[in-house]
Amino acid sequence: MLGFRALLVVLWGVLFAFTAVVIANHGMNLIPIFFGDIAKMGWPGQFNLDFLCFLTLSALWTAWRGGFAPLSLVLAVVAFFGGAGFLLPYLLILTLQAKGDMASVLLGVRRPASS
Repeated sequence: MLGFRALLVVLWGVLFAFTAVVIANHGMNLIPIFFGDIAKMGWPGQFNLDFLCFLTLSALWTAWRGGFAPLSLVLAVVAFFGGAGFLLPYLLILTLQAKGDMASVLLGVRRPASS
């Protein structure tokens, strides 16, 4: 579990640093570029569409694991727009709260009661 948590922290740090450089060099104009690449029907657009599918699944999982409660719906929106910038610290927090119990991390409120 320590290795997984370390990986989450390293990935988050790399993503944060890379994003800071991109914003400094290109600004915050992501949306037109993102959907523009999809509209061009090239490989960058294919990658963006693939990533959009992952964002959708991440948001759906986030809402589902919280039982579609109001907070989980808010977190789902953050997951959709935040991507790995949300998911990496969210998973880190969940592993700490669940004391490393991955079934609890993955299933949330839907985890069956242990006998």
